[in-house]
Amino acid sequence: MRRISIRPSLSSTRRTIAALMLAIALPTSAGQYQAPKQADDGWPSADAGALGWKTATLATVEDKIADGTYKKITSVVVADHGRLVYEHYFNGGSADLLNDVRSATKSLTAMLVGAAIQRGAIRDVTAPVYAFFPDIHLEHPDPRREAITLEDLLTMSSIWECDDDNSFSTGNEERMYVSERWLDFALNLPVRGYAPWVSRPKDSPYGRTFSYCTAGAFVAGAVVERATKQPLASFAHEVLEAPLGISQVKWNVSSEGIGMGGGGTRYRSRDLAKLGQLAADAGRWQGKAVLPAAWVGKMLTPHAQARDDADYGYLWWQFRFPIGGVETKVWAMGGNGGNYVFVLPERGLVTVITSQAYNQGYAHAQSQAIFRDIVLKALP
Repeated sequence: MRRISIRPSLSSTRRTIAALMLAIALPTSAGQYQAPKQADDGWPSADAGALGWKTATLATVEDKIADGTYKKITSVVVADHGRLVYEHYFNGGSADLLNDVRSATKSLTAMLVGAAIQRGAIRDVTAPVYAFFPDIHLEHPDPRREAITLEDLLTMSSIWECDDDNSFSTGNEERMYVSERWLDFALNLPVRGYAPWVSRPKDSPYGRTFSYCTAGAFVAGAVVERATKQPLASFAHEVLEAPLGISQVKWNVSSEGIGMGGGGTRYRSRDLAKLGQLAADAGRWQGKAVLPAAWVGKMLTPHAQARDDADYGYLWWQFRFPIGGVETKVWAMGGNGGNYVFVLPERGLVTVITSQAYNQGYAHAQSQAIFRDIVLKALP
């Protein structure tokens, strides 16, 4: 019986190897730039290539998400001088998804404080916080706490013993979440001390000792509610969301029903970009003033040093990124999971990155890497 060989010929083997090598060399999902589609939400769109962007660089975000370099990213949206130039959704994200941006909400609370001041509901940032809550029972009254101002809360530099980065802290946010009355919890926090390795305010940059405190941002939102006599969500709709054409949003409330100004608000990615554009354009949206330019200027001014590599405005982060070899300061709304709205006002740049990498150690680093290594390097 004649045997039939099933071994491939040498030439066919070479062709197979060559094909495999080519497949390995090609990206698993080669990103190809496409300009965002025009919608009826007020955002004009533009072709990034026509504006001088390096579109091949911009599109690599799609490759890196496809190959697993970046994980759990759900959207990347980029605006250049008020025009959307990039928009892509991943991992179940979509244009209609309400993204839980966690602590990025804090920056929104700062905007609402400015709107309340503009309307005369709050005098200014020097207003004493405890004066808004005469009905709250204080277990251990302390005149030092009564001197805490709204600005202390906006800059994360009050004298409360409150540190979300320290699980032993009395004011750690996880302790607040399980309490029956969050406002009582926060206003009854003890006065902090200073370990030998912690700089006191007089020895700190900007004269403030920073300590990340979600309870403080929550109380700032509660001040807005008390001052405006409106739920935080209603006031936000009136002064921000409606003027920006934002129609879909979800606000959380505390166990006693106070608007959660410290985190968890949900917005669509394009709407987050509108909030960023508002900051980038000194409080204007499509030429119309929504927030006072003076307030946005104060909000985006460093008031405390958060870390060696970051400063803090009024509930906004200020990071430093290289652009063309020059260290450049960039403002950001930031939240757990790697959710960011990056704003570079002098360049007219707004970048939204939403992510569901909640409580993952890589979350913030990878979102910042997308902005630093892709968006900024793709700039004209």
